[in-house]
Amino acid sequence: MKLSRSKLGLALLAALAAPAAHAEIAIDVIGGSEVSFEGLVQADGNWFDNDVQDLNAGTTTANGGDGKDSEFDLRRAELILKGKGPGNVEWVVGYDAKANKYLDVNARYKLGGNSNTYFQLGQYKQPNSLEELSSTKNNDFISKAAVTNTFAVARRLGGAVGWGDSDWSVTGSIFGRELTRNLAHGSGYGVRGTWAPINESGNVLHLGLSYADYDTDADTLRLRARPNADLATVRLVDTGNMTDTDRVSTLGLESFWVTGPFKVQGEYYKTDVSRYRAGSKDFTGDGWYVSGVWNITGESWGYKSGVPTTGLPDEPASGLWQLGLRFDNIDLDDGSLLAPAAPGGAPRVDGVLGGKQDIWTVGVNWYWRSNFKFALNYVMVDSSRYSSAARAVVDDDPNILEARAQFYW
Repeated sequence: MKLSRSKLGLALLAALAAPAAHAEIAIDVIGGSEVSFEGLVQADGNWFDNDVQDLNAGTTTANGGDGKDSEFDLRRAELILKGKGPGNVEWVVGYDAKANKYLDVNARYKLGGNSNTYFQLGQYKQPNSLEELSSTKNNDFISKAAVTNTFAVARRLGGAVGWGDSDWSVTGSIFGRELTRNLAHGSGYGVRGTWAPINESGNVLHLGLSYADYDTDADTLRLRARPNADLATVRLVDTGNMTDTDRVSTLGLESFWVTGPFKVQGEYYKTDVSRYRAGSKDFTGDGWYVSGVWNITGESWGYKSGVPTTGLPDEPASGLWQLGLRFDNIDLDDGSLLAPAAPGGAPRVDGVLGGKQDIWTVGVNWYWRSNFKFALNYVMVDSSRYSSAARAVVDDDPNILEARAQFYW
């Protein structure tokens, strides 16, 4: 396990300090602000049934060989301070001790006390993805869909303005780099609008549209995706470094429907990359996912700020049980193969052939009492990508078993 003593000790200390109830720890009232402490600790295990590539390449087995059939690691160790007040001001400072990076670090002023109408400054998730904006601790599957991880813009430093009420919202944002050094860069803007024509207890229909546009860091962009396994070290689809890139724009469509203990959710992304040098063609990639979740124990979902919310189990001792099924697709091919320049030579690539990937994920979640969640996923991958070494399109269809244990407060 790749756990430093300091990170593991910090996570365990936070876990032991938390009360046995799903609520933040109230610390004090400082300068008119009610300060509280929250946290999230996740530990993952991945078991790989490799096909062509070793999905755990770069790791070392116990006998010194390259690659392992399984991997175990602390996925997240998030520590978060929050404040309410004075007045309509709210603030948050979050840090992931496992990834060594800042999370949400911002201040928000709510107009008239309405949580959907506000000004915000600092680092926050950009308004462009339903799955990305949803709470990590309540994700339906262990890994977000590959298309979300590839195309969505996550946390960046910037300023945002939001308008709305319980049934609709419009958010606009301008942003720059990520707060943690040497992570994401590229200034841009984003906008997201949502509408819930049906918004009742246990019956919600949500529709959303988003658009993000930003500059590329050092005029270079690389789009790639893991096979829905967060501990995998290999990406089966990968555009490689696209140089001479100028701007990236991503259109997103989203929707979910909740009826009693059932939820159906889906998103579509289309990304266009403009390239300025003659001979470098613009690139377009897209993808989508659709998922269904059934709360076997009968609980439903709530709705807040344009995302679904997961409540506590009706029966804490037996917990909340979920079954889920998801299909997601990502297409990073925007080119074609041309005949070799000379007899016997390799085919020539016109454009970018990053590959295509389809994935089925079957999962079960158990929310036990107020602070624990256990998840088990089985992932079936169907990918294809042109290989210059093989001079052909290579199919790679691995399967992965994933498990997660989670503690949060």
